[in-house]
Amino acid sequence: MAANAMAHAAVAVRASWDTNPSPKSPALKSAKPLRVPPSTPPPPPAQSLSPARTSSRTAVLEKDFSQLLNASRRSTSKKGKSDEHYLGYETWLPVAPKVNKPRSIYNAASLAYLGDCIYELYARRHFLYPPLSINEYNERVMKVVRCEAQDLLLKKLLDEDYLTEEERDILRWGKNIVSSKTRTRKRVGVAVYNRASSFETLVGYLYLTNVKRLEEIMFKLGFLTGASSELIAEELRINLRKKSATAEAVHSE
Repeated sequence: MAANAMAHAAVAVRASWDTNPSPKSPALKSAKPLRVPPSTPPPPPAQSLSPARTSSRTAVLEKDFSQLLNASRRSTSKKGKSDEHYLGYETWLPVAPKVNKPRSIYNAASLAYLGDCIYELYARRHFLYPPLSINEYNERVMKVVRCEAQDLLLKKLLDEDYLTEEERDILRWGKNIVSSKTRTRKRVGVAVYNRASSFETLVGYLYLTNVKRLEEIMFKLGFLTGASSELIAEELRINLRKKSATAEAVHSE
């Protein structure tokens, strides 16, 4: 019997513990529930303005814009004439590169990009005198460089038949510019935005091809140019002489 017990002990299976269990199958992992973003309600449809309301709004903008420009304008006896002097300097615009046929080199968007800068330079120069604070400068200039203002200026040129056929062709070329400024287009409307873009294209085109004609158009629209700035230069010289005389009087006392 003792021999049978020893034989049974010899064939007994010893249990072993696996200290390095294999990782669970990915299929066995508990999947986290997906978060579904809350649905946002669709934006309300844009309300279209009636023709009567649109025309009245345009009339108000034209009046405000005209008053804004005339507030800083100085009348001169040489109205209509233009020279290349401004505040004692021969020229004030940066010299443009000589480009005979800009349309063969640049697209309309490139000329509008350039025209936007040149147009704002005219606006900033217009409100340069009398001296104002930076906030006042920015407030006046921003009202002039908006799409609505550019649209009104272009409308004035077209209504008075002031543009040549070539310039009208440039306007048609720059009317359908594709831009990423979707917020501006939604604010003013596609039609106003396209006309403002075509106006900037014309400014950029004339800056490269005919600066004298650009000066004539800007003067026609009410901006100060070479001839209309002569009185400003004279007033500045008078003010400088007055300040110098006052300083000398105070120093002598």
